[in-house]
Amino acid sequence: MNREQFIRGVKDCVPTLLGYLSIGFAAGIIEKTAGLSMMEVGLLSVMVYAGSAQFIFAGMIGAGSSTAGIVATVFFVNLRHLLLSAALSPYFRHLSPIKNALIGTLLTDETFGVASAHASQTKQLNHSWMQGLNLTAYLNWIAANLAGAYLGEWIKDPEKLGLDFALPAMFIGLLVLQIVHRKRYKVDLVVGLTAVIVGVICGIWLSQSAGVIAATLTAATVGTVIERWR
Repeated sequence: MNREQFIRGVKDCVPTLLGYLSIGFAAGIIEKTAGLSMMEVGLLSVMVYAGSAQFIFAGMIGAGSSTAGIVATVFFVNLRHLLLSAALSPYFRHLSPIKNALIGTLLTDETFGVASAHASQTKQLNHSWMQGLNLTAYLNWIAANLAGAYLGEWIKDPEKLGLDFALPAMFIGLLVLQIVHRKRYKVDLVVGLTAVIVGVICGIWLSQSAGVIAATLTAATVGTVIERWR
């Protein structure tokens, strides 16, 4: 472990911490409102560590959904992490399977965004830097969830405060920042429209989870083809 690179990864994670704290806080409140205990909220944030999945989990628990239904839904929603890990895997081929597993386990949409931007500038990713980035985000997420669960005792209707929109708001912000950074507006517009069309069609005919996966795969393929033809 390179200490200097690790600390640099911690510092590079700082700009995303406000988003982590707000989203994690909202998730903790909603999980508590759904009837989970402090220990259950803590275990959920430690073991699942996925904002969208935890929001869905809390909603399905509150609705009285079956265990099988909750597990299946969370599984399909989190399948996107396979795509995120696959996109960064070329930078870590020299590492052992265990080190690769540790990086992939703690990879999130936000740390992937930071790592992708960093890789586009440096053309490489350092293992110690990645661990610093991931661990900082992970610990802050757990702390934010627990804080939200503790204070959630006094917030009975999180929807009135707009906390249920916290996660989509953060993703919109990340998307806008990436589009501005890339400065490839035509390509991004085509990819975005493709994702929306495929997602809506598959969501109507199949399911919302299948729509997310199909939209991601199709839009990513279209974007890759366009980039290579340019």
